[in-house]
Amino acid sequence: MSSNYSPLAMKILRKRYLKEGEEPEDMFRRVSSWVAQAEKKTCLWEERFFKLLNGHYFIPNSPCLMNAGTVLPQLAACYVYPVEDNLEKIFSTLKDTAVTHKSGGGTGFSFSNLRPRGDSVGMTGGVTSGPVSFMEVYDKATEAVKQGGKRRGANMGVLRVDHPDILEFIEAKHNEEKLNNFNISVALTDEFMRAVMRDDKFPLCFPPCKERKKVSARKIFDRIAAGGWRNGEPGVLFIDKINRNNPLKKIGEIESTNPCAEQPLLPYEACILGSVNLEKHAGEDGINFKKLSETVRCAVRFLDDAIDMSDYPLKKVRETVKKNRKIGLGVMGFSSMLMKLEVPYSSVEGVKTAGKVMKFINETAHEASRMLAEEKGEFPNFYRSELKKKRRNALLTTIAPTGTISLIAGTTSGIEPVYSLVWERKDEEGKKHRFTDPVFKEKIRKYAIDEERAVEEVIQKGGIDSAVSIPERLKPVFLNATEINPRIHLLIQAAFQRHVDNAISKTVNLPREFTIKEVKDIILRAYRLGCKGVTVYRQQSRRQQVFNMACACEENTEKGDYYGKE
Repeated sequence: MSSNYSPLAMKILRKRYLKEGEEPEDMFRRVSSWVAQAEKKTCLWEERFFKLLNGHYFIPNSPCLMNAGTVLPQLAACYVYPVEDNLEKIFSTLKDTAVTHKSGGGTGFSFSNLRPRGDSVGMTGGVTSGPVSFMEVYDKATEAVKQGGKRRGANMGVLRVDHPDILEFIEAKHNEEKLNNFNISVALTDEFMRAVMRDDKFPLCFPPCKERKKVSARKIFDRIAAGGWRNGEPGVLFIDKINRNNPLKKIGEIESTNPCAEQPLLPYEACILGSVNLEKHAGEDGINFKKLSETVRCAVRFLDDAIDMSDYPLKKVRETVKKNRKIGLGVMGFSSMLMKLEVPYSSVEGVKTAGKVMKFINETAHEASRMLAEEKGEFPNFYRSELKKKRRNALLTTIAPTGTISLIAGTTSGIEPVYSLVWERKDEEGKKHRFTDPVFKEKIRKYAIDEERAVEEVIQKGGIDSAVSIPERLKPVFLNATEINPRIHLLIQAAFQRHVDNAISKTVNLPREFTIKEVKDIILRAYRLGCKGVTVYRQQSRRQQVFNMACACEENTEKGDYYGKE
């Protein structure tokens, strides 16, 4: 029923997801009915899938909600396409990208195979303009094609740190008017990270075996950190760590990810994502692991069925997906769950809970996939993989940002801490909507705290620390993203990553006064903790923010010096 959704959620549902005459319940019925057609016992699984989705225990990615049961049932959110050093193939991939965006998918590319700026081009006597120039071409094409006619296309652009054009790439988004349809990430190698720690010179090569020049590794590293400090771009991927955990090494090397970096994929792979709502599995007595197990097992089956019920924009993608059968089962509402349990996100118990719950989900998902393999057969490329036990899916777990689907479910995004207890979100028309976190409201009522006064104090102070109406013992439970030490963000990410097959979309939120030196420390810590990548965002470092805390004080919009404070 629509009464179970916030006004903003209903507005987004009607604009993007619901077909004419549909209510949210009808949407979930349409999706469940479509996906269950992959099962012999269609009616049985349709009902189980419907209860899963309509109860907000689990929600699949947006293309699945939008497209299931329509004339174009493209259900995958994530695609990776190769960009080869050939003009015809570059534009052939661009055509494939446009078709993918039109159907609601997001795309990732590595531009590392393109010759650096100024290199000669074949027999024409001309010179190449380099990877960044072709990214700009892709960006303009994306601008012209809205995803599925409902949302703008999204891209990930990756360049290896040993590419000769790496410094140009790092600074490609310093101008916030450029590459607005791209997130960019530098693929950092183990060799580069060792060179940074030793303060060595680092070779830039193209092709990989041909050294062009040597530069200071720390110079490159400093520029990456300065970009993160400036506006959150570029992020970094620890590409060797990603490939060490790739069970399909014999088939190919991973060079890129989807737009939010949580799903590393081989060229021409796609993946359907879905997230378990952890908040729905927590109560006064703790985490309901029995219910969580049921949810995970049903969700794995749903995502596996969705592979077979999805249309794909390219025949090659369809073939690759069905040979590997990767799925992306993740979570949302982790912060809401902790608040329900009255466990501070920024605590030893919070970090332990992260590892405990994800270990359970990952092991349960793997077991469910093994059972599906017995019933339906293992993924066809199993015998070319490094896996020892048969299973239905090459990889299973991923943690996505879950922006819109967590809004639909009425919970916090992914594994992020609550952004603010009282917050504003701009919709697609630029209109601001103010919200109070529902778990915060629930606890206020439980402890008979004056709700109006508590909310006003949070607005006036920009956080809970100075809210005198909130008992001191509860304040650590309700710290927002910018009140939490950035190192805790990393510890939570690392705790999840130890039990996630793929990668994690997670932003390390930084206070505005954070320095470039501290950003460098965050990247080094992420590497040492075993993360597969890291993205930082310093509060108010961009002119445009989708989310803003509701705050009585005037925002400081001063941009500051490029290199910031050391």
